[in-house]
This record gives sequence, C-alpha cells and structure tokens, in this order.
Amino acid sequence: MTFAFVSGSAALDFVGTVRSRRDSPLDQLGTREDLAAWAAASGLLSTPPAVTEAELRAAVQLREAVYRLVLARGAGAALAPEDRAVVNRAAARTPVRPELGDGGAVLRHGTVAAVLSSVARDAVELLAEDPAGVKECAAPRCTRLYVDRSHRGSRRWCDMRRCGNRAKAAAHRSRRQA
Repeated sequence: MTFAFVSGSAALDFVGTVRSRRDSPLDQLGTREDLAAWAAASGLLSTPPAVTEAELRAAVQLREAVYRLVLARGAGAALAPEDRAVVNRAAARTPVRPELGDGGAVLRHGTVAAVLSSVARDAVELLAEDPAGVKECAAPRCTRLYVDRSHRGSRRWCDMRRCGNRAKAAAHRSRRQA
C-alpha cells in the first residue's frame, strides 16, 4: 500500500487514507496490517505495531471524526460533541515516545493507542488554528485535505507532483487541442 504524506499534518494525512471520498472511496485502512503499515510509513513509529480489530475500529472512528470536525470548522459550523469526544479521548492517552538512538537517529516507540493519541493531538492543534488554512485539493477526483502554508495562501493541490502535475498536463493538452 502506498500512502501519501503531503498534507502538512499527521491528522490530515491520516484523514487522507480515504481517497476519492466523493465518487469512489478507497479506504487504505481496510485491514489491521494497513494500519500498522501506515503507522510506520508516517514516521510516527519506527516499526509497525501489532494491531487488534478493536484498535482498527478505533482508528477509523478517529479518522472520520477528525474529517467531520475539519469540514465543520472550515464551514464555520458547530463542532459535533460526539466527534470532539472521540478526538479528546484519543488525545488524552500517552502519545508516541521518541528516543535518541545511536548517531542521533530518532526512534519512535508506542502502541496503536499512542499513534492515535499523536494523531488526535495534531488534530486538536490543527482545529485551533485559522480554518481558512485547511483546504481541499482542487483536483476533480481528489478529496485530500491539506494545510496551505504557502506565502500567499494560494496553494491549489494537495501535491504538485501528483494532482498539480495532472491538472497542468490536462490544461496543456486542452490548449494544444484548441
């Protein structure tokens, strides 16, 4: 499984494990192994953790709560108490523990609960920021959310190498055909 880490936020990268939410959703956390692989690929843990079915369900519940909260915050709507409770419960747990290894390498240790705590803590910080800084990719099929930290706040795509390049190539083809 190939995960994308382009959003500028661990919480939004976690939300991004559902691709093409509007038309043909692809859940990249369909199995316990997928969640373990994401935890390691994200850099939150140095090695993939053991994952139970209950932890996978908790991860999906957290992911969807964060997604709904970010959308609500962006729309200026009230934050659903049940979604806030999911995030706050996860954030209250012990987060991932970093350790300085040989040669200055950082090793990250913890359980799935620690990974979810780290994601939830990132979501709390993100939701406290200006909601205008979180945007959805402008590519027609992409629903990935990202933090726009560009100088002018004019970033349009979640990832220039993927969605941005496709959009520019399509615009170029369109101009050539016209």
